Amino acid sequence: MRKAVLLVLLLAIPSFAAEKPKAAQITGDYVETRSADVYTGQCFANGEMGLAGDQAILAWHVNQGTWLGQDLSGLKVVAAVKASGTLGDPYANPYPARAVLIVDEHATPAQREALIEFARHMGGKLLARIEKVVSAPINMQVFHSAADHGRATLNAGNFAAIETRAISPKDHLCGNEDTFYPPLTATTHAMPAVAMTDSYSGPALDSNWTLHDKRSAFVGTFEAGQ
Repeated sequence: MRKAVLLVLLLAIPSFAAEKPKAAQITGDYVETRSADVYTGQCFANGEMGLAGDQAILAWHVNQGTWLGQDLSGLKVVAAVKASGTLGDPYANPYPARAVLIVDEHATPAQREALIEFARHMGGKLLARIEKVVSAPINMQVFHSAADHGRATLNAGNFAAIETRAISPKDHLCGNEDTFYPPLTATTHAMPAVAMTDSYSGPALDSNWTLHDKRSAFVGTFEAGQ
């Protein structure tokens, strides 16, 4: 009897090993900005911890895919976040964080709910407390050519704006820079970039900001499945 059970288990192992991971249900472009440098040296990062980095903007442009049964291809969703401390600080807790979601005005009511749930899924604890959801025209573009490496633009109504460029040799201030903080959400690829503009002016966060020329952005791609 034992031999028979063991044989059944051994025969079952290859079938489990042959299982393929689920294909991504949704893919697209991702842009993130923070109010602290993400590409920086240890000394500069230490100088900002506890003083900056509690604000962030996260933006997703769905190239193709569905969520909650809704086709979200071509739609965008943006989150503006005000945390309780420096996001990514290993010695402090930045939560709870408050967020405002800006949803593509072209979304139908069902697509709007799917975009909200998609953003919650991607943001995790960062978007656990959404104070307000607004609709607005969103224009987001990530440039993929070699000549425009690291370049992205975002305009979400009158609420949020981002413009990035690639990091260049002139952005190395101490010579020991590296990607000090990882992106705040899951990505398939992300590169640090300079945020020439990082701006939020909107409701519910009791905080508006406009920052320029900080090494505080990520430009990349994402994929996700339910």
